Amino acid sequence: MESKQGGFVKLLRLPASKVRLGMSLPWNVRDEHCELLLSKGHLVIDQHMLDALLLRGAFVDEEEVRATVAEAAAQKLLISGGDPVKSMGTVTSVFELWDQTTDALKVLLHDTANQADFPDRMQAFALHLVKIFDLDPDIAIYRSVRQDNAQHFYYGYTHAVLTAMLCILISRHLNWPTDSIMSLVKAALTMNMTIFELQGQMASQDFPMRDKQRAALQIHPAQAVEVLEKSGVVDVDWLTAVAQHHERSDGTGYPTGCKDISEFAKALRIADVFMAKVTPRTLHIAVAPKEAITQLYRDDKGGPLSTAMIKEFGIYPPGDFVKLASGELGIVVKRTENARAPIVASITDTAGHPVAKTVRHDTGQTQYAIVGEAMDKILLKRLAPERLYGFASAPKQV
Repeated sequence: MESKQGGFVKLLRLPASKVRLGMSLPWNVRDEHCELLLSKGHLVIDQHMLDALLLRGAFVDEEEVRATVAEAAAQKLLISGGDPVKSMGTVTSVFELWDQTTDALKVLLHDTANQADFPDRMQAFALHLVKIFDLDPDIAIYRSVRQDNAQHFYYGYTHAVLTAMLCILISRHLNWPTDSIMSLVKAALTMNMTIFELQGQMASQDFPMRDKQRAALQIHPAQAVEVLEKSGVVDVDWLTAVAQHHERSDGTGYPTGCKDISEFAKALRIADVFMAKVTPRTLHIAVAPKEAITQLYRDDKGGPLSTAMIKEFGIYPPGDFVKLASGELGIVVKRTENARAPIVASITDTAGHPVAKTVRHDTGQTQYAIVGEAMDKILLKRLAPERLYGFASAPKQV
């Protein structure tokens, strides 16, 4: 879009999660025509004003957001001395802990070759991620499914963190030893480390993949392995998983077309592909979790990895938007022993009208059984996870 100043800008819808009452705006806020509504630094103190702003359509310049993110990451890197866990700062909820993981990963993967202790820092970050996951696995899964307001330019980092989360689920179900789980998690976090920026560009672009982009994707597994080895990584399982995470047992994968694939690489590929399916991008409508799981199970021919995914993720995972036999629409918030009958928090009444207070239902009961996916996504645009889970306080030490 061309601004009145003659330059071209790319507008992103204002992320409501980044605007808090009593806090200054970190960027200029514009309307859909690029007209300035509120200047950077404006103090938001009126909830009605904020609601009206979001309702009419408020946007920010992607380049301004990128600059703010880069500045914050650099400051965290300076303060923490390069420690990604220390850079995450003080938080009060599980949701905030998850929100900070992408920034922390960006800090960690900055100039890895000049970090003498990079493998140790990577291990510390992976352990920290597992600890956050263990605070409430259902919240972790919820975040992977509910990405309606995701920032596309951050796609690569977010995808890595969420894929790592799925790897925890799969490997634990298969009773892998702790060292193996950690190798898989670190592989998930670093498999795309040389193309994070490219992934962000491709997630937001409104045209098909270019030949140059396809060529970069073809070689990124080998490039990532090269960077990791130069950064001191010697873990064979970690390196092999990264090298082979796009290979297939029938030889149709890349970059080498090999058929002898490690279990680490197979698990990583399943988690990677599944997360890509359920994540929305400009030219990619997110696949419903149930459909993505069905595709996964079919492609894997019901193997142990896809079975583990179904058992742990569920047919209707936390974050899925469903319709109940009662007529209510709700969000899945908790898994149960029955993959088809989770706990659902209703956000409408039986006539489909929004309600102020959510009520949890056991969908194993006939009157509240899930009868299908809910389609009216407008109801989810400003749905805060705290409304479904409460404040979900984080412990002081994680």
